[in-house]
This record gives sequence, structure tokens and C-alpha cells, in this order.
Amino acid sequence: MALLVHLLSCSFGLGSWVAVNGLWVELPLIVNQLPEGWDLPSYLTVIIQLANLGPLLATLMQKLCPGRLKERAVIYTILVTGVVACFLLAAFWAETTVVGGALHSTAFLIITFFLSLVDCTSSVTFLPFMMQLPPKYITTYFIGEGLSGFVPGLVALGQGVGVTKCANVTQPSDNETHMETQYLPPHFSPEVFFFFLAVMMVVSLTAFTLLTRVPRTFQLSTEDLACDPVASVSSGLDNLATEHPEKHKSHSEWTRSRSLLAKPRYSGYQFGFIYFLVVWVNGLTNGLLPSVQTYSCMPYGDVAYHLSAALSSMANPVACVIAMFLPKRVGDAQLGITAHRFSCGSLTLSIFVLCSRSLVSLGLLCLGGTAFGAYNMAMAALSPCPLLQGTVAGQTLIVLSWVFFVGALSYVKVMVGVILRDEGHSALVWCGAAVQLGSMAGALTMFPLVNVYQLFQAGDTCSTRCPL
Repeated sequence: MALLVHLLSCSFGLGSWVAVNGLWVELPLIVNQLPEGWDLPSYLTVIIQLANLGPLLATLMQKLCPGRLKERAVIYTILVTGVVACFLLAAFWAETTVVGGALHSTAFLIITFFLSLVDCTSSVTFLPFMMQLPPKYITTYFIGEGLSGFVPGLVALGQGVGVTKCANVTQPSDNETHMETQYLPPHFSPEVFFFFLAVMMVVSLTAFTLLTRVPRTFQLSTEDLACDPVASVSSGLDNLATEHPEKHKSHSEWTRSRSLLAKPRYSGYQFGFIYFLVVWVNGLTNGLLPSVQTYSCMPYGDVAYHLSAALSSMANPVACVIAMFLPKRVGDAQLGITAHRFSCGSLTLSIFVLCSRSLVSLGLLCLGGTAFGAYNMAMAALSPCPLLQGTVAGQTLIVLSWVFFVGALSYVKVMVGVILRDEGHSALVWCGAAVQLGSMAGALTMFPLVNVYQLFQAGDTCSTRCPL
């Protein structure tokens, strides 16, 4: 039974972000077929930010009308909406209409909004439901959530991007011959890929339906979940005192030590730096850079764009998995150092030094990820003639730059979340606000730059002539 619940929890987590992640990795195949062209990613970033209306409303309902929002009904609604939207996307993604005198992929953009609404709302509904199960199944759920980015990227790699070739075409109107880019089909079409996303959503819906029928013996109350971790920490400290009584003079010293541990470990300036990291990292990864990925990668060819989109999508969950296991080892080391410092009477100083070092490391890692992002942005600004265009070195560099950019900043996001989780509920609330602020600021900054002021120029693999 336990193995079945693990499998269901993982399958349920697959439906959290699979649709939006699938859209991003499929962009290299559809960006040349939709009228928005290379501007399409900038539309997606704004649409995804608008879809955050869903979790906002869900959160307000939970706060203002506790008990009125039926959690299971909401999850059923968003999963069914996701299934229907994926099937509609497979059928109508290429349909266009005239809006404001220009062609737009209206169906694609509207369906994308509903898919984004589904995935964004899952962030505030799926995890509270999983909290009804024992903690070990929550870990499995997070693995499934990570696979929601990894699996679409893996399937996209198998799909390929087709072959681009240049052909001489004669226009009947003027009998002049010019070079034209022709796109040969990939291993399977975008329609098949979107049907695959629909199947993934069906799997998640089925898993959730079965999880709601898990016997009550597998469920824990909120009190159990809240009390067990506290008890384990307290017993661990008590055992430490029992094993080394000569190092601990009195019970009052332990009481003072515990009170020090309960106090915030960061100063106001450090908290300011942490929230700045949250705003900065999410602004880059959710708004600024995704809006110009086409301009950054497409000049190097469809294959480079395809690999950048697929591998960076896979780098995100890989970085999260690394961050999930690394803090445990770091935490064990910190516990050992802290225990040693009890005998020296410098607990506060040791905790401050450890926290400062961790923040410095995160700052340096953020700086490295930002450097890769700066390179990506510079290549987008130089489009359609970026550095090393037409060379294997240029293609390799742009792919690696995108992978390291996403991987490094994804790790920073997870570690900041771990830090703020230990600071209490209020810190996480402000973290969520900082995430939305950074993401929205990045998306709204880039949209006019790309679509109104047209600071980034598109090109064509065959017809664009760049200076040597």
C-alpha cells in the first residue's frame, strides 16, 4: 500500500507545472509558425503573470472565508480544466484571427492563459492537500513536481526540432529568385506533444482521485504534523545533554540556548539582502530572460534554441533535487558545529558566522548566474548577428549559458526558500510577495521593449547577412 501511495503522490505532482513547462520546451517548433514570431515568449511571460490571479483569489478565500473553499473541489476543477485545455491546445494551437488589423494566435494565447491559471493555482492547493498524508509522501510529491519540468524536456529532446534548409524560390509576381528558409518536420508534430501533455494531466487527475480514497490510517492530522518535528528536535538536544553532562552546567543554560535558537538568525540588513535576491532572481528567470530567449538562441539555429529550451527546463528540477539533498548535509554539519560551540559559550557568534557564510555563497552563486544571464541578454541585443554566429563554439556556448543560468538561479531560489522557511510563516508570506513582485516587474519591463519599442531584431537563417 505504501508503494502505491508513493506512486500516486509522484503522479499527482506531475500535474503541477507540466503544461507551462511543456509550452516553453515546445516553443522552438511553433515560434516560426505563429504570427507573433520571435515575440511569442514575451507574450507568454505576461500571460503567466496575469494567471497569478488564480492563487491570489484562492489565498484570499482561505483567509477571508476559512472553511468555505472546498479544497478537493478546487483541485478537481483545475485538473479537469488542465485536461480540457491541453486537448483544445492540440486541436486549435495554430488557429489565428485578426485583432487590431494584424494576425494573432488568439486561440493559443487564450488556452495558454487557462493552462497558466491551472499551474499557478496548483501551487497553493496541491501541497495543502498533500499535508494530510505522512511527510514521506510529501517528499515523493516534490519529486513528481520536479519531473513535471524534466519529463517534457526529455520528450522534447526525443521529438527533435526538424531540419532547416535554405532553398531558392522564384516569386511568380516578379520572376525573381531569392533564398527562403524551409522547415522540415520533427519526429512527431506539436499536436502529438500537446496530446502527451493532456495524458500527463489525466494521469495526475487519476492519481488525485485515488489519493482521495486512501484509507484514513495513512493520514495524519495537522497536530501530528506540527508536533512531531518539534519533538524530534527537542529530544535530540536533550540526548546531547545526557551524553555529555560535563559540558552542560545546568538546565537553565540549555533554556537560554534554546531561546537563542528561537530568535531570528538574521539582521535587518541580511533579511533585506535575502528578499533582494528573491526579487532579482525571479525577475531574471520569470520575466526578463525568457522574453528574449528566441532572440538569444534563434540566430544560432533551431537546434541551438531547441537544446537551450529543453536542457534548461531539465536543469531546473535537477538543481532543485541537488538543493533538496545538499541542505541536509549542510544542516548536519551546522548541528555538529553548534553542539561544539555550546561548550565554548559562543553559540550566537557561531550561528551568525554560519548564516553569513551561507548568504555570501548564495550571493556569489547569484552573481555567477546573473553573469550567464547577462551573456544571454547581450546575444539577444546583438540579434540577428550575435557573437560566434554560424560556429559550433557559438552554439555550444549559448546552450551552456542558458543551462547554467537556469540551474544556478534555480538553486538560489530553493536555498532562499529553505532559509526563509526556518524563519516562520510571515517570512514565507513576504517571500511569496517578493517572488510575484520580481516576476511581474521583469515581464512588464520586457514586453514593451520587445513588442512596442522593438529593441530586439529578428532574423532569418538563410536571408540574413551578417558582417564577418
